[in-house]
Amino acid sequence: MVRTSDPIPLAVMALLALASLFSWTIIFWKWAGFHRATRANAHFRRVFRKGGRMESIAASTQQYAGAPIAVVFDFGYGEASRQVQAHGRITNPIALERSLQLGVSEELAKLERNMNWLATIATVSPFIGLFGTVWGIIEAFQALGLTGSTSMRTVAPGIANALFSTALGLAAAIPAAVFYNHFGHVLKELGARMDDFSLEFLNLTEQAYDIERTLDR
Repeated sequence: MVRTSDPIPLAVMALLALASLFSWTIIFWKWAGFHRATRANAHFRRVFRKGGRMESIAASTQQYAGAPIAVVFDFGYGEASRQVQAHGRITNPIALERSLQLGVSEELAKLERNMNWLATIATVSPFIGLFGTVWGIIEAFQALGLTGSTSMRTVAPGIANALFSTALGLAAAIPAAVFYNHFGHVLKELGARMDDFSLEFLNLTEQAYDIERTLDR
């Protein structure tokens, strides 16, 4: 098929093969990244819930660099520390909430990186395959008109190219669409976990600083 195909069908097949390869590369990369983030989140959450001093928790965030909630903690802890150093207590809870939300937004942006490529491949690949299908059918009818023969030997190459382009388009689009939707659910879950952690941080921050000031006295 490759030897007898014209340049345009070959270009369509090569483009779809590259799109499929690129899609699977992103899928495996995102899968590993989400798995690491979920596991690191669980580990850091256990450290946070042990109820140690905020400073000791902040020092341990470097060990959990892959945990999105550790980054959210850093955003919140930075704002809380500034307020406590200036006033001895949390004086602006709204600013603290905004800092936590900025941390959540930043981590979600990182986690969503390259997801748009999966959506693009899932959307565009069937149309590229359809273009190859139409081109193959055109070739089959041209061969039929030039030879005047209705044998399968005449039209088979064009039909084969058409069907192969359709198959390649679907092979590239289906995994990209499936994993794009799956990763979308994973992102929603991670986002919910970060929002929950933000609420937990807000609930415990003032209490933790009150305890620490009492111990310092």
